[in-house]
Amino acid sequence: MCELLGMSANTPTDIVFSFRGLMQRGGKTGPHSDGWGIAFYEGKGLREFRDPNPSCDSEIAKLVCRYPIKSTIVISHIRQANAGRIALENTHPFTRELWGKHWTFAHNGQLKGIKKFPLKHYLPVGTTDSEYAFCWIMDQARERFPKPPKRVSTLQRFIRQLCDELRGLGVFNMLLSDSRYLYCYCSTRLHWITRRAPFNQASLKDDDITVDFAKETTENDIVSIIATDPLTINETWHPIQPGDMVVFDNGELAA
Repeated sequence: MCELLGMSANTPTDIVFSFRGLMQRGGKTGPHSDGWGIAFYEGKGLREFRDPNPSCDSEIAKLVCRYPIKSTIVISHIRQANAGRIALENTHPFTRELWGKHWTFAHNGQLKGIKKFPLKHYLPVGTTDSEYAFCWIMDQARERFPKPPKRVSTLQRFIRQLCDELRGLGVFNMLLSDSRYLYCYCSTRLHWITRRAPFNQASLKDDDITVDFAKETTENDIVSIIATDPLTINETWHPIQPGDMVVFDNGELAA
């Protein structure tokens, strides 16, 4: 199974600490050695890095750690291939345009029969069931809403319904963003933590690194991290219940 990592913050923040923990699971402390990727939103822009090699010894992953990109929304993924060969086009996250926005998606799980679902507007580039499911979600949203709905709650309910349908095909843990909101749907395993003042120290589970967030942040910062499994050993992470979707906005739990 793959692993997911996401971040939502109220101010541009780097995700180097959490990413260092995740990258070790990509072939060193975990079996997810079939590629990795990460996407950073910067305003309306999107900066992406992907590599079909294991993240634990990827030179591109090391670059991401040396070059702390600040963002308010981040989605990352390490892959353990089960559908689709190991290749750059099959590494997550995947991106498509809808309503003039970059939408980004990463998935953990398998979806039996997803490729029987018809597609109209969006087609996959690679051969994973994950990218196919993402194209289907984008298709359904574009068909249902030719223009973005006025109420964000309307769109959130619709995305939740689509996720429920996909969960019926197998395992569907996913992260999805439109640059403002971070949608997190749990089928089996997904956890989150929100860090805010007063900040404390945190120690990674998969690497010998400790950070004192009080020295790295301001009292107004709010940062939420979402991961398949907790990344730190001395913080309280909250599990998302199977079948639930949570939405983050500017670091806060919004829905």
